[in-house]
Amino acid sequence: MILVMCIGNELNGDDGVGPYIAKKFPRSKGFKVLNCETAPESFVHFARGAKKVVIVDAVDMGLDAGEIRRVPADRLGGIHFSSHALPLPLLISYMERFVDGKITLIGIQPKRLSGEMSREVKLAGEKVIDAILNNKIEDIEVLK
Repeated sequence: MILVMCIGNELNGDDGVGPYIAKKFPRSKGFKVLNCETAPESFVHFARGAKKVVIVDAVDMGLDAGEIRRVPADRLGGIHFSSHALPLPLLISYMERFVDGKITLIGIQPKRLSGEMSREVKLAGEKVIDAILNNKIEDIEVLK
């Protein structure tokens, strides 16, 4: 099973990309998709036994709106994540203790954190869904 943890707040513009992906992700065998909203720590128990965990969140990486990157562990401390209670570096570190497979963080660069979600970020969300469904996560550029 591949667990997809979608993080964000729909009331904060592009920060809602995680919940957007969770709602748009088609039901598909082999995937468990969770809308973690702003409390991903409440969903970590679902990761036990997962072959792979993919975490999707709005991440301020200093890129153009809608840019998508895989965020490596060594970059987690120096970038800004959306507004959730537990910092993602701490969440991932905790999950690594009991997830047998790989944990991948996919960041989507927000345009705005108020109002409605931008077109650029919605399109990025669709691309992320496609990459996850078609096992193309490794094709997403790594944040340098």
